[in-house]
Amino acid sequence: MSRIGRRPIPLPPKVEVHIEGQQISVKGPKGQLLRTLPPLIAVRQEDQKLLVSQVNESRPARQLHGLCRTLIANMVDGVSKGFERRLELVGVGYRASTQGNKLILNVGYSHPVEIPFPPGIQISVEGNNVIVVSGIDKELVGNTAARIRAVRPPEPYKGKGIRYLGEQIRLKAGKSGKGKK
Repeated sequence: MSRIGRRPIPLPPKVEVHIEGQQISVKGPKGQLLRTLPPLIAVRQEDQKLLVSQVNESRPARQLHGLCRTLIANMVDGVSKGFERRLELVGVGYRASTQGNKLILNVGYSHPVEIPFPPGIQISVEGNNVIVVSGIDKELVGNTAARIRAVRPPEPYKGKGIRYLGEQIRLKAGKSGKGKK
């Protein structure tokens, strides 16, 4: 049995959970999330806790046990606190702005790159070079941040590009032997 899967999920106040068969709905102050669980996993509510268990001891059930528990815990955290990822633009002239429902990036291409906001995601720009992606669905927040980073990933020689805030880029030395014959 999974160590992670056995841990109960505490429900904070103002968070409601409805379980109908394999469908679980979590509603809180920030919004509502819905997920369909695999038939090998069962969820039940006791007091202010959710317990995730396997239907049988098959290998696929053991593989999904910890995963489903973590997905449900992320749903509970998302509707109560929310998630955010911060990205920073490093490079001369690199800047970001929002216009309506789009993020506009000027990152060294001949044209500005426009990225539309997915539903349920808020994107804001602090200064000209810090992008904040926030929302209640952890998976969607992470995927959106990864799509923004993929526009201009950090390059290994000068470190210019879009990176996660606090991400360490290992720089390469470049050409050596300058001036030798």
